[in-house]
Amino acid sequence: MSALDVTVFPKDFAWGAATAAYQIEGGWNMDGRGPSVWDTFCHVKGRVFEDHNGDVACNSYQLWKEDLKCIQQLGLTHYRLSISWSRLLPDGTTNHVNPKGVAYYNEVIDDLIACDVTPMITLYHMDLPQALQDLGGWNSGDIADIFESYARFCFKTFGDRVKLWITLNEPYVCAKLGHEDGTFAPGIKDPGISVYLTGHNMLRAHTKAWHTYNAHFRPLQGGQVSLALNSDWAEPLNPDCPKDAEATERYKDFTLGWFACPVFCTGDYPESMRFRIENRNLDLGYKQGSRLPHFSKEEPTPLGTADFFALNYYTSRKVKDLSSAGKNNELSFVGDQGAEGVVDPSWPISGVHWLAVVPDGLRKLLKCIKDTYSSLPIYITENGFSQMGPVQIEDADRSQFYQDTLQEVGKAISQDGVNVKAYFAWSLLDNFEWNDGFNVRFGLFHVDFSTPELKRTIYRSGREYAAVISKHRSQTKPKSV
Repeated sequence: MSALDVTVFPKDFAWGAATAAYQIEGGWNMDGRGPSVWDTFCHVKGRVFEDHNGDVACNSYQLWKEDLKCIQQLGLTHYRLSISWSRLLPDGTTNHVNPKGVAYYNEVIDDLIACDVTPMITLYHMDLPQALQDLGGWNSGDIADIFESYARFCFKTFGDRVKLWITLNEPYVCAKLGHEDGTFAPGIKDPGISVYLTGHNMLRAHTKAWHTYNAHFRPLQGGQVSLALNSDWAEPLNPDCPKDAEATERYKDFTLGWFACPVFCTGDYPESMRFRIENRNLDLGYKQGSRLPHFSKEEPTPLGTADFFALNYYTSRKVKDLSSAGKNNELSFVGDQGAEGVVDPSWPISGVHWLAVVPDGLRKLLKCIKDTYSSLPIYITENGFSQMGPVQIEDADRSQFYQDTLQEVGKAISQDGVNVKAYFAWSLLDNFEWNDGFNVRFGLFHVDFSTPELKRTIYRSGREYAAVISKHRSQTKPKSV
């Protein structure tokens, strides 16, 4: 990474890595933790690669000090982690607080601050308490108030030290994969219905949590709150085809716009979503009301409920029109969208099949966000490159990926005028990668899952990322008089 010009990054740029509780903590039934939907999902055979699960994962619950050493070895300025909702509140409500869960996260936060590392806390990273799922989960209208109560508890308990909060991670993925496709927990397949209700209730939950922080905690704590939205960069498969161009705009609206438009633009969903869904209701004879809910005037508006734009970017897609495809004959998210994202054959693939390596797509997406949605600071809260098959500690391809990607981020800052304030690599550690189990590895540190010690070993990409951080810090230190 020696070719990277670190001077284009702001002096206060946040250099981080990210993790999620279910993916690293383990200790799934220890010290009063309640089960989450991922515990339930993984314990049913056939849902995850080779029936892997997060029962132990990286055992960060017991090996936190080893994780801290990894963070220090990289020289991170920031570390993004999530709280296991069911470790803190086993039944999902503040009626039952688990003191050992509180103690664990207090230790993590205090240790980070003692090492001059700023914590960024995600309140919800896919792992809804099973007790709440049993009451309807994200399809229940009550979930927004329950989440607000959980968020309030976290702000009160940890907010004296935590100044960066993410309410929800990737609501698109939770809604689409968890409630439309059924490939993620809780494994619901309810095409064209639950996906929108889930997304709506997640936005309601985020909105209530942000307004609570803004009114009751910001004056004393002075922190910032946002939600992390994932998005591909999208371009027409055939640039000369008007239908592909229109499909590309729909693709963007049904992914990033679905959540960004209510929060950053209009306070409501993109017009194209409402138009497509309502027209499809008519075409298919659906008469049970609007499948895309409306925001109530009696509740606070989602508009303006983010203090920065948090972006998870992994890949890009070429988009083709599906508006006349056979899938339009049945209710489905893809049918509503009328578009399909495909991989350009010229793009290299990073391990897992869906992850095409397109670093310049991130630059284009950053500029698009600046021009379309917000002039707020942008935090890249996840970005990474996976390995599969035999582990390569000297991971040259991933090292090159980080060099290329950070160069594109630098161009977005210096040439496009995008106010990028942070970059969090996914992930600090090899971990449980959802339905791919441990078969896919994104870590800056290799974890040896074959031994009880779960030894952490830094990859070449980790060493080179650490060198970039060190170089930036050395160039931004005030000169001694």
